[in-house]
Amino acid sequence: MSNNIEWVLGRIPVLECLRAGKRKARRLFILHSASEMEALVQAAGDIDIDYVSREDLDHRAKGQTHQGVILEADPLPCMDLDQWLHKHDATNQALVILDSIEDPQNFGAIVRSATACGASGVLFTERRAAPISPAALKAATGAMEYMDLIRVTNLARAMKQIQEAGFWIGGLDMAGDSELWDAPLTGKVAIVVGSEGRGMRRLVQEGCDFTMTIPIEGPITSLNASVSAAIALAEWKRQNRNTT
Repeated sequence: MSNNIEWVLGRIPVLECLRAGKRKARRLFILHSASEMEALVQAAGDIDIDYVSREDLDHRAKGQTHQGVILEADPLPCMDLDQWLHKHDATNQALVILDSIEDPQNFGAIVRSATACGASGVLFTERRAAPISPAALKAATGAMEYMDLIRVTNLARAMKQIQEAGFWIGGLDMAGDSELWDAPLTGKVAIVVGSEGRGMRRLVQEGCDFTMTIPIEGPITSLNASVSAAIALAEWKRQNRNTT
C-alpha cells in the first residue's frame, strides 16, 4: 500500500469517512453479493465503485475484517500543535494526551470516547504510538473522521506548550494525588493516558500539574487504557455539564 493511500475497512468506518469529508475518498470496493449497501452507495457520490469478489476484498484487507466493504482514501490528516491551539480557544475544553499507547485497538477506542464526550483533540507522538491504521480506524468506528488528531515529536515539550496556552494537565496514575472524582477537571484540561503496562513515563508524569486515580475494588487491579480514558472523559463531561 502506498504511503499516500489508506484502506478504511468496515461499514461504519467507511460510511463515516464518506460523510465527514475530512479527506478525499478515491474508490469504494463492495462485495458483489452484499446487501443493505444503499447508504454507502449514496454517501459515495460520484467516486468510483467496484463490485468485487470476497477473495479480492480479503486480499486487500490482509486478514482484517472488512464486512464486505473497503474504501481507498487519502491518509487521515493530522494537525501540528500550533495549528490546534490556534483553532481551539474555548474556556472549557478537554484535550486527550496519549503517552505510549501502542495498541491500535486502544488508540481507536480512546478516540471514539473522546469524540463521544466532546473532547477537542487527541494528541499522540510520532514514536511510541499506534499508527493510524485500518485496525485503529475500525476500533474508532468512524470517530477519527471527526476528531482533531495532533501529532508531535516531543511529548514533554508539547505539554509545556499546552500549559502555556492555559491548560491544566492531569495524568491518570494508579498512585495519583487524588481520586478522579475529586480532580479539578473544569476549564481548559488535558488528560494524559499512559500505556496499560507501564503507565506514564517519568518525564511525562513530572510534567503534569496533578495526577488522579480511578478507584478500583475487588480482585481486578488495573483497567484497560481505553476504559480508563473513557471513565476520565465521562467525569470531565459530568463536571462541565453546565458549561460545555
